[in-house]
Amino acid sequence: MTLEHLICFARQQLADSPLRCTATIALVGILLHIIGNEIVRARARVPGMKGPRGWPVIGNLWDIRTNAAARFYDWSKTYGDVYQIQMGNTPVVVVNSAVAAKKLFVANSQAISSRPITYTFHKIASTTAGLTIGTSPYDDSLKRRKKGAAAALNKPAIQSYVPHMDLESKDFIKDLLFYGKAGTVAIDPLPMIQRLSLSLAMTINWGVRVACIEDPMFIEIVRVEEELNSFRSTTGNLQDYIPLLRMNPVNRNSAKAREMRQRRDAYLHTLNSGVIEKVNKGTDTPCIQANVIKNEEAKLNDVELTSISLSMLSGGFETVATTVQWSVAYFAIHPEIQDKAFNAIQEFQEPLKAETSGLPDVADDQKCVYIAAMAREALRYFTVIPLALPRASIRDVVYEGVRIPEGTTYYLNAWACNYDKNLWTDPEVFRPERWLEKPDAPMFTLGIGYRMCSGHLLAHREVYLVFMRMLSSFRFKAVGEIKCNPSRDFKNPADLIMAPEPYRVLCVPRNETRLRRALDEWNPQG
Repeated sequence: MTLEHLICFARQQLADSPLRCTATIALVGILLHIIGNEIVRARARVPGMKGPRGWPVIGNLWDIRTNAAARFYDWSKTYGDVYQIQMGNTPVVVVNSAVAAKKLFVANSQAISSRPITYTFHKIASTTAGLTIGTSPYDDSLKRRKKGAAAALNKPAIQSYVPHMDLESKDFIKDLLFYGKAGTVAIDPLPMIQRLSLSLAMTINWGVRVACIEDPMFIEIVRVEEELNSFRSTTGNLQDYIPLLRMNPVNRNSAKAREMRQRRDAYLHTLNSGVIEKVNKGTDTPCIQANVIKNEEAKLNDVELTSISLSMLSGGFETVATTVQWSVAYFAIHPEIQDKAFNAIQEFQEPLKAETSGLPDVADDQKCVYIAAMAREALRYFTVIPLALPRASIRDVVYEGVRIPEGTTYYLNAWACNYDKNLWTDPEVFRPERWLEKPDAPMFTLGIGYRMCSGHLLAHREVYLVFMRMLSSFRFKAVGEIKCNPSRDFKNPADLIMAPEPYRVLCVPRNETRLRRALDEWNPQG
């Protein structure tokens, strides 16, 4: 049949049955699009690397819609520790073991040093205030910001924050005692935990603190940062990988991202302008923002300065808070762990002739070995960011004979690496003693290589201090059922940071009289 005859036939069909003909044309168009897209998707794959093929158009997105880290681990049993998936048409290399993580992210630290740009978080939620250090692609600006953050988060700098940690951790103990009415009223400890971490981050960065959980700014920041967490999700925003979805005129996800951006801009402006005003008046207190503003050699512009602020706010606030949230739930259903920790604290303080009626010394830099091990175990066991922020390569990488092209996205399955059975014989068990047996063993919760979290030293010390003071002051008792399996009991399994489902506990003082006396003797400043 000639082309002329085909055209005539099509015109006749359209005239005889316009609806059926239109539907047929639409279906043929969709089919041709799918076929063309599959050709593009096949060509995009990393040659020579195994991995599940996925579905047309969406790739493996449907398979990992919930608990992606566990799904990636399951696939590693079939395809090996390192394999590829496809998010839509985008190929992604997934790393699922401690050994493979070291080979790729340490041996190729500079090559895999960037971040991929996502539509929802980078192009909508972050277009005005800029990006955190952790979410920024690699460039000269990132190097300057990392250098500035390193100076603010090294050991000497952290030592200067000890008074702030003292104030916030004591206020945290007061909150648990007050809102829990000395162990007689069941409470959700999350707001108190969030106030502790957020206030510490704000004091270090802006020189201002959050005095109570009823503070309107506290409520606003917690709400906005939790929403922004979902926009940073590696797997939760389909429009990042399927461009067609971005054309939806009533896209609620994009609308929510814009709203959160505007609300974050508002409190960032308030905090930053407050510091500038104090610096101009000479009434500022020591903090990162004031130090950089007064340092003419810092060479950081306003956007870079804001980036450091956002990094302190989001990273320092959410990771530590969520780790402590999981830990309190676990302690409440495992009283034997609490008692062992309490005994270790008592034994540690006795040789130092410390008053058992007081709180553990804030100047103690993780010298109670059992609690230091417990803090590391909590960070490992709960792995609150199961999939570390994705990486992108700035040049080709060769892994076991396979050339992975420049610009490829990489996922570090931090949960799988922390639970690697070649590293630990009993990874599913919460056992602090493992860190006394293998103190130099790697941990992946805060990343690895060049893009490791800049605040990892502060995070370890903060969790340690909270455990010391919290477990020496209270015995936690579960009220109702508490779900605390770190591999499945998530509030939202599509989030970047995996929080547990809400729960309630009794915070029973171990010795109420002594605890109140210790807190009454404390006169907070600031």
